[in-house]
Amino acid sequence: MGKKRHPTPVDLKIYRLILRLMCILGRIPRPRARKLGNFLGDMGFRLDRRHREITLNNLAFAMGAELNPHRRWDTARAVYRNLGQVLFEVGWSLTASPAELDKSIRIDGLDHYRAAIEKGRGVIGITAHLGNWELLPIVADRALMPLNVVYRPLDFMPLNMFFGKLRSRFGARLIPAGHAMLKIVRALKKKEMIAVLMDQSVDWYDGVWVDFFGRRTCTSKGVALIALKCRSPVLPVFLYREASGFRAVFGAEIPLVVTGDKTKDIESNTLNYSKAIEKAVRLHPEQWFWVHRRWKNRACCSWPDRPS
Repeated sequence: MGKKRHPTPVDLKIYRLILRLMCILGRIPRPRARKLGNFLGDMGFRLDRRHREITLNNLAFAMGAELNPHRRWDTARAVYRNLGQVLFEVGWSLTASPAELDKSIRIDGLDHYRAAIEKGRGVIGITAHLGNWELLPIVADRALMPLNVVYRPLDFMPLNMFFGKLRSRFGARLIPAGHAMLKIVRALKKKEMIAVLMDQSVDWYDGVWVDFFGRRTCTSKGVALIALKCRSPVLPVFLYREASGFRAVFGAEIPLVVTGDKTKDIESNTLNYSKAIEKAVRLHPEQWFWVHRRWKNRACCSWPDRPS
């Protein structure tokens, strides 16, 4: 394991600049910020040809039978608009008052969380790059949940510092991915919640091949390993954007499959988690991170053209 790098004076200056700029964005009135977010998304959609094609190709690959070319194009554009909104919403979350945050975020399904935490083995919350996932630590704070966030450190130190502050400022503890098992087990034993993003492709040695939108793709097996080891309940947790603000949804516990065959149990449980994420994405496909190459190891398809 490489030596941990500490921020340099230059890193600190850039970090403070990023934080200042995001706070400036956060002070823009919300109606104007929404228009600017949409404008920024439209510009990205026009200029970022590489990821636009990945997005269109992913939509055709996963939802080709459900979305005609025109709807795929509109959905892909909305995906970019969603990312534009995320930028301004993150700034807003840094400057908004607690009362404004409470008013803007509605929480559904807390009974599922309460029932799970009562089992005394902590809770694992699986989530995805859906809606504005960066606001989920605010939800945990509002619901009085002791939260631990598993994250992958960024190579660019100033951005890594910024997102560290963003995710931990309401009390969430951060657990870097990779050699994180011991910290996760300790947190679960203290009856805390672990939040894990598990909607992206991983290398074959870190995952198992399970179905996602009708296609097999390599998916992280970490949550299944932890759940089988600790017998901790696993809940799907997502935060959607709505016209009036945001809606956080805690789904019902996903039953743990235990047959005694470890390999099959890991695959079966990972498939169930993948299906829960797929179900959530289908509710608001325009709010998911389709720009990621979720199905990396497959035959290359031709890129969809813009509908005439």
